[in-house]
Amino acid sequence: MAKRVYQVWKGSNKFLFGGRLIFGPDARSLLVTISLIVVPVVIFCVFVARHLLHRFAAYDAGYAILIVAIAFTIYVLVLLLLTSSRDPGIIPRNSHPPEEEFTYDTSAQSPWGGTRPTPSLQFPRSKEVIVNGMPVKIKYCDTCMLYRPPRCSHCSICNNCVERFDHHCPWVGQCIGLRNYRYFFFFVSSSTLLCIYVFSMCALYIKFLMDEDYPTVWKAMRHSPASVVLMIYCFVSLWFVGGLTGFHSYLISTNQTTYENFRYRADNRPNVYNRGCVNNFLEVFCTKVKPSRNKFRALVQEEQPVPPPMVRSREPESESPSEPRSKVEDDLEIGGELLKISRRRDSTEIDEELGGRSSNGMHNEAELASGLEMQHPSSRPDERDASWGRRSGSWEISPDNLAKNAN
Repeated sequence: MAKRVYQVWKGSNKFLFGGRLIFGPDARSLLVTISLIVVPVVIFCVFVARHLLHRFAAYDAGYAILIVAIAFTIYVLVLLLLTSSRDPGIIPRNSHPPEEEFTYDTSAQSPWGGTRPTPSLQFPRSKEVIVNGMPVKIKYCDTCMLYRPPRCSHCSICNNCVERFDHHCPWVGQCIGLRNYRYFFFFVSSSTLLCIYVFSMCALYIKFLMDEDYPTVWKAMRHSPASVVLMIYCFVSLWFVGGLTGFHSYLISTNQTTYENFRYRADNRPNVYNRGCVNNFLEVFCTKVKPSRNKFRALVQEEQPVPPPMVRSREPESESPSEPRSKVEDDLEIGGELLKISRRRDSTEIDEELGGRSSNGMHNEAELASGLEMQHPSSRPDERDASWGRRSGSWEISPDNLAKNAN
């Protein structure tokens, strides 16, 4: 049965509902973030907003306080899910490196000295592209086997290359990139407003208590400890989400990402993506979100295996020529061994050479040697004559043999 893309996905992401939702590998942290939002709001609705329902009897504004708190919380949770459950801008991987970028270096030096006889394969690790009239260096990703587009980076947690990579947020359990940065900013800024709203309503309730039966702040706080806890919680959270809202507002106004701001802060390089404050905000909030490059529910197209090259073996034309060929090869091999033995200077070395072999091997060599003599009868006398008169260390040919060769 054919599998779908999300079932054979090589990244570290987690999928739900048949690949319709994609999360990061640390998606469990999303439950912690949801609890940090929902639990304080539930405490607020039960212990604070419930007592404010009838404080504005003229217009029933007390109910609006409760409705706004619930609706705003749902809005924040929806933004959280939109940020963490969608493709942040993952670039699909290649199955092999781009072959058009391969080059061959013929000047490479061999480790043993000199030039390599075979040119070595070279692959550029980076190259330059032009962005807004200025050169920008892009690097090659070994994991995804592609050249990363400008402002793209490889997330080591999700193990993917993400377009306009900002950072990997552990609170939402997902990378923040081109396709979910807008929702991430809305989530952070909305959480900031929710903290301010809950803090203000708790302070208002303390004020109402002080105007009635609890004239001092201490008595009013003792009467409603939930309000005090929520005010402390919102004050601490406000430093976190409020600080993020301000920092990302600055990044948007200068058209930077968190990754670029921290990495290139000390380089003092010009920002080639800055189009002005207004245009930078319009680029983030008023442009259409690009569709995902990945079809996670699509069926995987299995690559057809390339058949191995057929090696044709040369078949012998007939069986009869093969037998003499092997016989001649055996005879030449035995003849070479006999020639080596004949060149020994000492008969003792010959005895050691022949003594190391088994009797069966000596019998076979004798038969093969005799076969060699039968096949080449004309050459044997010459070889025997060539050895006449030879002494140890002398290879002179006798005059009789020279006369025979002349005839």
